[in-house]
Amino acid sequence: MITRSDIVDLPTFTNRRVEWRQQILALKKDRRVTLGPEVTLYFENRETLLWQIQEMLYIEKGGEEQIDDELAAYAPLEPNGKELVATVMIEIADPILRAQKLMRLGHFEFSLILRFAEHTLKGIPEDDMDRTNEQGKTSSVHFIRWSFTPQQVLDFQRPNIDVIIECIHPQYREKTILSATVHESLKGDFSL
Repeated sequence: MITRSDIVDLPTFTNRRVEWRQQILALKKDRRVTLGPEVTLYFENRETLLWQIQEMLYIEKGGEEQIDDELAAYAPLEPNGKELVATVMIEIADPILRAQKLMRLGHFEFSLILRFAEHTLKGIPEDDMDRTNEQGKTSSVHFIRWSFTPQQVLDFQRPNIDVIIECIHPQYREKTILSATVHESLKGDFSL
């Protein structure tokens, strides 16, 4: 798990930021999946999460006091070698339309399925907070993980298989097949 010792000081990060940002953008390109017209999944790993922590420290400049908060927010999302973890964004530019659609997508966080090689894995939302409020409105950002058995890891790592991400929410039924590039990148998240 990412710890305080992994964090570089602000001057060092500032000096390396442009180069590091280019590396992260290249990495994220192969870890991004569009699901229908309004949902994007960003599969996280140690590098993407460490970047997010460093970037928040850089932007907010909260100093030493901020480090523990950022670690508490992002370090638990680091995949453990037996799972995939994604930040899921519902992206609707118009604020009025976004509010209306989010109101119809209550409990969206429980509707993401991963299918491959005869396996169906239900996404498990982070339980750090309720992502659907009492009125039924869901958040536009969700953190979802899919846990794998050892056999599922082996099957996921097979070449030339279709890996499907599907949303089964009644108000947003969409599915997509991961590109070979994304599939190959995600294979690296597992350790046997």
